[in-house]
Amino acid sequence: MAGMFDHGAKTDKASTKIFTSQLNKVYGWYAGGFLAFVLVLAVLEQMGLPPNYIGFIFLLATVGLYAGIGVMSRTSDAAEYYVAGRRVPAVYNGMATGADWMSAASFIGMAGTLYLTGYGGLAFIMGWTGGYCLVALLLAPYMRKFGQFTIPDFLGARYEGNLPRFIGIIGAILCSFTYVVAQIYGVGLITTRLSGLAFEIGIFVGLGGILVCSFLGGMRAVTWTQVAQYIILIVAYLTPVVWLSVKQTGIPIPQAIYGYQLAKVTELENKLKVDPKELEVIGIFKQRAADADAKLKDVPAAMAADKAAAEKKLADLTAANRPAAEIQTASKALADLPKTSDEASKAYTAAKTANAARAVPLGGMPPHAQQFKGDPKGDDKAKLAFDTDRRNFLALIFCLMVGTAALPHILMRYYTTPSVKDARDSVTWSLFFIFLLYFTAPALAVLVKYEMFSVVVGLPFDRLPEWISAWSRVDPALLSVVDINKDGILQLGEIRIGGDIIVLATPAIGGLPYVISGMVAAGGLAAALSTADGLLLTIANALSHDLYYKMIDPNASTSRRVSISKGLLVVVALAAAGVAAQKPADILFLVSAAFSFAAATFFPALVLGIFWKRANRWGASLGMIAGLGITFYYMATTQPWLRGVFGVTSPVADHIWWGILPISAGLFGVPVGMAVIVIVSLLTPPPKKETQELVEHVRYPDLKLGQA
Repeated sequence: MAGMFDHGAKTDKASTKIFTSQLNKVYGWYAGGFLAFVLVLAVLEQMGLPPNYIGFIFLLATVGLYAGIGVMSRTSDAAEYYVAGRRVPAVYNGMATGADWMSAASFIGMAGTLYLTGYGGLAFIMGWTGGYCLVALLLAPYMRKFGQFTIPDFLGARYEGNLPRFIGIIGAILCSFTYVVAQIYGVGLITTRLSGLAFEIGIFVGLGGILVCSFLGGMRAVTWTQVAQYIILIVAYLTPVVWLSVKQTGIPIPQAIYGYQLAKVTELENKLKVDPKELEVIGIFKQRAADADAKLKDVPAAMAADKAAAEKKLADLTAANRPAAEIQTASKALADLPKTSDEASKAYTAAKTANAARAVPLGGMPPHAQQFKGDPKGDDKAKLAFDTDRRNFLALIFCLMVGTAALPHILMRYYTTPSVKDARDSVTWSLFFIFLLYFTAPALAVLVKYEMFSVVVGLPFDRLPEWISAWSRVDPALLSVVDINKDGILQLGEIRIGGDIIVLATPAIGGLPYVISGMVAAGGLAAALSTADGLLLTIANALSHDLYYKMIDPNASTSRRVSISKGLLVVVALAAAGVAAQKPADILFLVSAAFSFAAATFFPALVLGIFWKRANRWGASLGMIAGLGITFYYMATTQPWLRGVFGVTSPVADHIWWGILPISAGLFGVPVGMAVIVIVSLLTPPPKKETQELVEHVRYPDLKLGQA
């Protein structure tokens, strides 16, 4: 196997055919071995192997496997480290790209978003899939023809200098770092569920699996690891969905029965909307929101009343000689009361917002089949809500499409193919492998929602399934249930569930053995690790190859460049883990922010650089700065976590443009960047004649350019 990963730089047809045949055998045995491994664990579970042991075995076995591939693929050769020797067959590059692409957001977050938002979540599927069409049509073959190592490398060569290269480095680091934080957050979440370790410790355990691949072998190790990870993640994703499909309908094709089950979900939603117990829960939340609003009108008096009530409760429990745990809880509640008016005001505002959000039917979720909020035929408020929601839906699709086409870690994958034709073919394979998951995600969301509405809702609290308490222990913010109306029966409004656990909890929701839960968690871990590997490599290569080698020390030896890249990998990984440990935002927002950054920074410069020979250094440089700047400004002034980081205190409404949410900030950055590049390029001298000829040459795929 080690020899297989050390094929060398040969790219003639005979050696490529032999190499591909070896790959087929190795990964065929690997897929069979993985299935056998799962079956053995399933048998051991039936024989009494505890679930936590199964989780540890999955964690150690998968991370150990990836580490083994990383060790066998170790290299110090620059071409191997940066672009896997440009010899990855199209089908395997497509599979690796699929794993690189299907991050924690795709594997964990997307179906969860579809579960919580229904139709609105389809924006992610349409945007990401459409983005690959843009990659195939506008970028991948032409970028491969230029023959560089990285996106900043392309920008430096195309735009004749280090200024656009340096701006490209900053952009690549920003969008990749934002993206990798989301992946490491997902790694921590999954590792915690598998092992029972604290979230912060789980992050650093998973980080070891990320580093061992990219650190030792760069792109070569990452590529072959990602192929292995794709096999695990797609099997893990499809298995519980097929099971739910069979359980609910008897048909093992979830995509085929999606519409049938959606109709059933709609019927259940209509019943829940008028259920007396659900309306009772909604009324309690409304009253709590009203109480919090009343407290905001006289904060000092509310603070005094809260303190008196907490002291009385503690005294009553003590006098009644209640259990120590109850007394300790009451004592802690008293100690945790706000100490200042500002703290109290924030707490009351948060309580008002949280309770008002839950004082609506279906636990705050829109009807699954409803296209947009509001009503185009309703009153002015309903019409405005409909228009705003539709506008955000289209804006998100745009940002995800354009961002996909400009993500540095994805475009780097098309530098690894032997030829321009293979680059085109690998985009096709990428779409196929991604399609397998994306075509299934909407069905998964509907099947899980049907299971929750028809089986879990209505259960007595003392008979709730074990997975609810298990996920509550991982993080109460991800899942919590409280008997609001004290009737002992679980209503939908009493469940608060985060989208990030829907996929991971699907096997348990469907009643499958724990070994399947372990397999799905291993699949999610594979998705997060595979993308994190590619992202960390992108950041480290931008710093070592583009900044250090191209700009600081052009005479640096190959071994020195690779060593610096490896050192930077560790530093960047630790920094990203530190940020992820703070739980800055949900996975999907972080990922979508990365897409807006990539779209606004790179898409105009890359597309105009390929298709408009007049685009020049100053136009590209100022265009990238303008696009990224306007995107970052909009996010920093409208996104809650970033507003806190930058100390923005003015009302959010003052910074919102046309109702667009911060997740789609790239909508403003892309046209601004495009306009600036065109205007500045026309006002400044054109590129050199040689550069313009190179651009013309690259635009025709049948023309060969040097050794590219």
